[in-house]
Formats: sequence, C-alpha cells, structure tokens
Amino acid sequence: MSVLVTGAAGFIGFHLCNRLLQNGQPVYGLDNLNPYYDPNLKKARLKKLEATAAKTGTPFKMIIGDIGDSKCTEEVFIKNKPNAVVNLAAQAGVRYSIENPSAYIQSNLVGFGNILEGCRHQGIKNLLYASSSSVYGGNTRLPFSETDGVDHPVSLYAASKKANELMAHTYSHLYGLSATGLRFFTVYGPWGRPDMALFLFTDAMLKGKPIKVFNKGNMVRDFTYIDDIIESLLLLLDKPATGDRDFDTQSPNKSTSWAPHKVFNIGNSNPTPLMEYIEAIEEALNIKAQKEFLPIQPGDVPATSADTTSLEEWIGFKPNTSVKEGVTRFIAWYRDFYDI
Repeated sequence: MSVLVTGAAGFIGFHLCNRLLQNGQPVYGLDNLNPYYDPNLKKARLKKLEATAAKTGTPFKMIIGDIGDSKCTEEVFIKNKPNAVVNLAAQAGVRYSIENPSAYIQSNLVGFGNILEGCRHQGIKNLLYASSSSVYGGNTRLPFSETDGVDHPVSLYAASKKANELMAHTYSHLYGLSATGLRFFTVYGPWGRPDMALFLFTDAMLKGKPIKVFNKGNMVRDFTYIDDIIESLLLLLDKPATGDRDFDTQSPNKSTSWAPHKVFNIGNSNPTPLMEYIEAIEEALNIKAQKEFLPIQPGDVPATSADTTSLEEWIGFKPNTSVKEGVTRFIAWYRDFYDI
C-alpha cells in the first residue's frame, strides 16, 4: 500500500515516513519546506528518509510543493495515485496564529480543502488527518473526551482544526471518504519542532540562558511521545473509519457518525505539571534551569488531558511512554544532532 504523507519534512511526518519505509511501504512525501522554523532541520530529516529508503530498498519520492496550491496538489494525486493519505501538512503553533492568521487560513483551510478534493477525485479509501487537542478550547472538564463539545476555540489554529473535522465529515457523508481525525496532545521527542517547549528549554539551558515559564508554571500538559503517535497512526492506517450503524440522529454522539468518519484523541492519558516536565529536562541535562516566570499567553490553555478510551477500543493500543523516558531520549538525540 503506497501512502502519501503531506508535511513529510515535519516532525510527525518525518517519523511516520521513516517507519513506513522501514516497513517496506512505498511513500510519497509532500512538503513546502516553509521557514516557520529552521529549514535545515527539515532538510536533515529528508536526508535521513533518503538513507532509510536506500537501506531498505523501499520506494520513496519526495515532492516539494504546497497543499495550498490546488494545481500542485491535484498533480500529486493524479501522477502518483497513492492508496492512502495522511495529511500532516499545516501551519502549526497556537501563538503564531495570533501574529499571522492568514497563514493558517491558506494552509489549514484552503490546503486541507485541496487534499479532500484530491481524495475525492482519486477515490482514496483511507484518509488520516491531523487535528489537535487545541480544539477543546475553553473546556475545563478533564480529561477531554471526543464526546465533549468543541465549539469554543481560543485560537485561530484551534478553529482551523475544528473546521478540518467538519470539512472531512462532510466529504465522508457526501462521497463516502473514510476519514479519521487525529487530536494530537503535545507531541515531543527526537527530531522535534524548535518552537516547542522541550526544544526551547533544552537550547536555553545548554546556553546558560533563562527559560520562559508561562502562567508562572501553573500549566499541565498531556505530553505524548512521538513513537506512541506513530504506532497509533500505523494501526489506524490498517483500520479505516466506518460508519456507526446505531448512530442516533435525534441524540447525536459527537465522536461518531453515520458517515465513515471518526475522531480520536491521541495522548498519553497521564497529564504532567509543567514544573515536573522541567525537572525531567534538568535531570537529563544535569543542569538547573534559570526560570523566568511569565503570565499565560493569549490563545493558550492551562491544562490538557486526553481520554483515549475510544482509541484503545478501536486499535487496541494506548500511548504509554513516560515523560522521563521520552525526555531522556530527546536529550540524547539533541546532543548527538548538534554535536554537544
């Protein structure tokens, strides 16, 4: 089964492509290598993918292009004819969405619409697409469940991801597209994004600089290790969404549908206070962090926690890597990659 992975040079996309290639599955990668963060890190990921493809003898084709370009996206589908699609391309980041909302509209809305059109016209049987735990917005009841309402986003990034879920459901209903939305919870690990806390904290601490601790440290996150995310995606690729025959339209369940569309939380189900996360980094680096305590930032939420019952019931897997183990692996990669 050949798989088109958009955002292939991104954090999650890179890891998924690498595992698929290791498993002998042909991969078409699509990425625009935008400069939201260091393109050299993205190029290094692609070099690693090329090495994996060469080592395993698995076909890998990398396409430099933008899902926001309808002609480019159409050509990718027509020329390559993938069997399944994993859409991970998006403009990421809650805070950046406040500074540059147009980037989110173009990539996350227009771009995702182009992906849906490609799936429709090429008869794709299975689409996985990135949503986000950010869709829970102003909700405060924990853990977050797929049955909760998500109508009160607090950032445009979150709103764009909720819109993706609505768009995908509509295509599932109208065209029979099997689509699964992935509500990722604070993904971290080797080859991670430089704009996220683990990367920022590690960089600052190694340089002897203070780390910025928002909401004065009163934050809780359901940190989810990258390998657990990838294992979930591989299992979901093997089990496309199906419609719920018992769906009650008079009392609709927000997590299911009569259409072949599902949404799953993918989190560790072990929410960790930010200060404990920092302690794990300090232990792995053997450095005491200098902390600059700041107010919570606009668009941010104080706590996240994932109820992954539905995911476990569907694929028989639960993310379970501990924060201490995951942070230690990241620090080892960071020292190796940056030769520290």
